[in-house]
Amino acid sequence: MMAVLVAFLHFFAAFGLAATLFAELMLLRPEPTLREARLLQWCDRWYGLFAGIVLGAGLFRVLYYAKGSAFYMSNPFFHLKITLYVITGLISIYPTITFLRWSKDLKAGIAPVISSQQYSRLRSILLLELVLLTAILASASLMARGIGS
Repeated sequence: MMAVLVAFLHFFAAFGLAATLFAELMLLRPEPTLREARLLQWCDRWYGLFAGIVLGAGLFRVLYYAKGSAFYMSNPFFHLKITLYVITGLISIYPTITFLRWSKDLKAGIAPVISSQQYSRLRSILLLELVLLTAILASASLMARGIGS
């Protein structure tokens, strides 16, 4: 039963990552309102939580459940999936820091002001994260079918 719970958490968190990332992309505006900025911060917190759950549950699946660590370690799509996950995590640092920097103004009831360059950069990063997440999910499907082993 524990294997089922861990698999559920892994998949649920993966869907959560996709949902919160998509929400961030939809909420981001060149001139975000106070409400939009607070929602962006909230979504980004959930995004981080889901990313941690995906990682933790995935580690448990590799080490203790599913197909065993030998299966995963020998599969190139597993390695691709992990590499893409790390890259996605690294590029997600910029939006997270940006949203965190808004905290003081948001607590004071002031909407953040972002430059057009910063808006474009945030939007590009969020789009890239969605593309990478799609590639991660495709890699996971290929890996689970034993392709590449």
